[in-house]
Amino acid sequence: MSEEPCMANRFRGFLPVVVDVETGGFNASTDALLEIAAVLVDFGDGGILTRGETIRYHVKPFAGANMDPASMAINRIDPDHPLRPAIDERDALQRLFRAVRKAVSDNDCSRAILVGHNAAFDLAFVNAAIARTEIKRNPFHPFSCFDTATLCGVAFGQTVLARAVVAAGFKWDEDSAHSAAYDAEMTADLFCEVVNRFQPVYQTAL
Repeated sequence: MSEEPCMANRFRGFLPVVVDVETGGFNASTDALLEIAAVLVDFGDGGILTRGETIRYHVKPFAGANMDPASMAINRIDPDHPLRPAIDERDALQRLFRAVRKAVSDNDCSRAILVGHNAAFDLAFVNAAIARTEIKRNPFHPFSCFDTATLCGVAFGQTVLARAVVAAGFKWDEDSAHSAAYDAEMTADLFCEVVNRFQPVYQTAL
């Protein structure tokens, strides 16, 4: 007989939080962080992992930040648009981390762990922003992460986000892509789908 999983024991005390960033390039040390989104996940009825709340912030580029034209053409972000509700990098991180810390506490977990599609990229930008802003209370593990590119390669035979979404049976909206919130939500759906397909040995043995 199996029992329904809970966050406190399913991921060894870690709370998975799906994160996506939109940036001005590929170098976390020099390129701007322009958007950050985090999606919470939780176990619902029947022990099914589901996507929860999305937390999203537009971010003002830090002083001296590089913004590569090729990257800006892909994410279609205009940092100077008068209607863009951007806030300072430190403010964005503090607000997001506050929500994540509450979720960690609510789920009786010890720490959050970043889930991302090619997660090392997102984690590098988060860690670089933490270093720049000198934030002390980082709820995320500093180097461990769950990478849905790897998980989707195993589960669906696809590693590109758009192709993995379709292979998993979800709809992909190209017009919404490269928004931190949309990409994080699609990544969360993929993560939940993989987790729901694979049950840990300890659970099935109960």
